[in-house]
Amino acid sequence: MVAHRLDEIDRKILAELQADGRMTNVELAKRVGISAPPCLRRVRALEDAGLIRGYHAEVNARELGFEVQVFAMVGLESQAEVELSAFEARCREWPLVRECHMLNGEVDFMLKCVAPDLSSFQSFLTGQLLTTPNVASVKTSLVIRGAKDEPGVPFDVLEERLSRTA
Repeated sequence: MVAHRLDEIDRKILAELQADGRMTNVELAKRVGISAPPCLRRVRALEDAGLIRGYHAEVNARELGFEVQVFAMVGLESQAEVELSAFEARCREWPLVRECHMLNGEVDFMLKCVAPDLSSFQSFLTGQLLTTPNVASVKTSLVIRGAKDEPGVPFDVLEERLSRTA
């Protein structure tokens, strides 16, 4: 597990940046208890190792006119790797699909979609998703409201787990 190779300072850096990716390196260094130059070296090493994949603004979809959020559960006719990869590639091309997860169980994929309105989503559904080769079934659920949307991982759980194994 990669977490065992990270020291406490690295884990603090990750937790702080996950909570606020816009803070300056000087502020980050102060929060994790080291000086700025080694802090920046650590951040760059975490980026190079793929533990930090990017920095993003959290935009308000509704305020930007995307009133509809839908989860689509997709079943495929074939689960051969070539077919799974083809479907994943197709999902990456669709702007309304914001997340695509392959699942184990009754459905093959869960898609998180956003659209300006229901008719736009319906057009995507009937004109693109349902007509995609190998798609056998699609069940959709319209989001009424969200109760929690936390990015990343719970670092307090990670620290507790590491303290039990130390």
